[in-house]
Formats: sequence, structure tokens, C-alpha cells
Amino acid sequence: MNGVFFVDKETNCTSRDVVNEIIKKVETPKVGHTGTLDPIATGVLVVCVGRATKLVDMLSCDEKTYEAEVTLGIDTDTYDITGNILKEEKVDVSIEQIKSALKKYVGTYEQEVPIYSAVKVNGKKLYEYARNNEKVQLPKREVTIKNMELISPLKKENEHVIFSIRATVSKGTYVRSLVHDIARSLNTVGVMSSLRRTKLGNVSVERCKKIDDITIHDIVSIKDVLKDYYQVKVNDDLKKDILNGKIIDNIYGNDTVVFLDENDLVLAIYSKYQKDSSKIKPKIVLGGV
Repeated sequence: MNGVFFVDKETNCTSRDVVNEIIKKVETPKVGHTGTLDPIATGVLVVCVGRATKLVDMLSCDEKTYEAEVTLGIDTDTYDITGNILKEEKVDVSIEQIKSALKKYVGTYEQEVPIYSAVKVNGKKLYEYARNNEKVQLPKREVTIKNMELISPLKKENEHVIFSIRATVSKGTYVRSLVHDIARSLNTVGVMSSLRRTKLGNVSVERCKKIDDITIHDIVSIKDVLKDYYQVKVNDDLKKDILNGKIIDNIYGNDTVVFLDENDLVLAIYSKYQKDSSKIKPKIVLGGV
């Protein structure tokens, strides 16, 4: 079986838990997802099966849209509501101040990776440093916030301020770090109290199903997953060259080309050849799936 499942992940389970459930349904161990969601998070999780696992990195590069609830006045070691509380304080901010703080982060900025993450420093995952109470210099990475908006009224609860935002972000963005940074811009502390991924690339949460409701009939073909890319059906001669990974002339006017055989099965994905812009070379060879 080769293809992709669109899962609406529920809270209190890991992305690995979802993969394990898909493995049970398809009865094959060759399964992978295209971007981890924290246990607290819900929403779009794209799971690849069989030869579609070759697409994991490609699909992971897509921008993502999230809806997050922010609670100002609480600070935790994980930057979300599940962590150990480090500090609590009374908050008094206006909706205008919050909107102004959100605007500051639209664009590209250097975001510090949270200590409770799987990013490796000197061969060890950051959360291992945290659990061992070891000091480590947290890395920073350039992320892009494509857009961000306030999507709820402000709510006051136990001297904290709660509101929700919607943000479209680049790969590698930690929304809980973004929330932490927004709170700091408001001269207070804050945590992400809930998170829902509503879109990954062109896959919206409306197309997804809860893991308990998914059957093998919900698998999406590789051709359909790649429908937004330029697709070309080839003859037998070109098919042979493509399956052999040959660099070919780019007569298609696109930097990325998906080649199909006579049965509409995906042979390969080609991309621009950096050494010669008039040619394209194989990026992923799938062999006809």
C-alpha cells in the first residue's frame, strides 16, 4: 500500500501514537509523518505509507497554519500549559497592545528553540539537558511568520488574560516559543494553553479524519497528494530515462515536474538542476505508484 492519510490528531496523544495506529490499519511498518505535533496539540497530521514515505521531507517543507490560545500571566518551563509553573503574575493589557505586539512578529526573525524540544545540541536532544538539569546554549533559527491575527475577544481569568491567535508560519517555527516572545513584548509572561494545526500546505483540517474513523479506503494516492505540482504523462522512452534517474532538458517551464506513466502512476519528481538551469534532475524516484 502506497499513499497518504490526512489525520485530525486529538489531544493527549503523540504523533508517534498516530503512526502506530496507522501501522495497525495498513499492516505495514513503513509509515511516517510529515511534522510532529506536541501531545497538547490537535489538527492536521499528514501520514505517509509505503513508498510515499519518500515524500516526508518534501511535504514537511510546506507552511503551516495554527490557531493557538494564549494565557498571559503564567510562565512554565515548556512554554505551554502542561509544564511546571515557574512564575505567575497579574496582567493588565489592552486589545490594542496585543494587536501591536502581534504585528511586531509578522516577518522573519530569529527564534530561540525551547529547551523542551527534540532539537539536538552536541549530539544530545535539548529535553535531555532539561531533564538532567544541565545548562546548554539554546540554538536560534530563522523563522518566518507569514501572517498573524487576533481571533477572539480578551478574557480575564484569575488575573490572567486569555485570547486566541491564528498564525501561518514557516517550517521549524515553535508556536509556543512565539507565544513566549509575544508575552515578553507585552512586558509579562505567557504560555500556549492550546494549539490546533488547521492547515499544512494545501491540506486543511476539514479534509482530515479522527484516527478512530480512518479506514484503508481513506488513503490518498501519491498523484492526488501532488496535484498542485505540474504533472506530465510520458512515453516509454522517457519513462525509461526517468526511472534510470537521467538528467533531462527542462522543456516544461516549471522548476518542479511530476512525471506519470500511462496508468497515471507517479514515476518521479524532478526539480531544477543547479549546475544547468536548462535541465531538471530527479529529486525523488518513486517507480510508478
